[in-house]
Amino acid sequence: MNGTIYDMKDPKTAKEKERAVLLCEKLNSLSITQKEERRKLIEELFFEVGEDCTIYPGFHCDNGKNITIGKHAFINYNVTIMDRGKVKIGDHILLAPNVVITTSNHPLDLKMRRDSLGYASPIEIGNDVWIGANAVILPGVKIGNNVVVAAGAVVTKDVEDDSIVAGVPAVKIRDLKDVSL
Repeated sequence: MNGTIYDMKDPKTAKEKERAVLLCEKLNSLSITQKEERRKLIEELFFEVGEDCTIYPGFHCDNGKNITIGKHAFINYNVTIMDRGKVKIGDHILLAPNVVITTSNHPLDLKMRRDSLGYASPIEIGNDVWIGANAVILPGVKIGNNVVVAAGAVVTKDVEDDSIVAGVPAVKIRDLKDVSL
């Protein structure tokens, strides 16, 4: 799923989505104290997940098997990952409440939209990234290592290492090399 057109009504696509929705429902219904059961569901849901991955309730995804998450990831409340395309998330990640990561897009052509066609472009998020509350990461974006995405930002383009980005659309506002606190 790298920018190729797909049919949202395709039975295989519908089955993948149903599987993901049901697993997310189960995950969201478990207490955060049920660590072992939650871990098993997370491993079943995702393609690959590293050690020490915490996902708080309200998590949703489109497929699950297109998501790879590294170690020491913290995913806060109400995060949505629309993973029709591949989503690769690195180590030591913080996703704040209400973050949306979407590989999915719809054609500009109205006939294609009426025909329920869509396309997906992969997203890559490096290591040591903090994505603030209500931020949106759009299709095809690559976020480098040691990046902070400010709350409410809409990331439409690649983000270089050691950066803070903010705004709509997000732009670099500061360098993070040799910064403390």
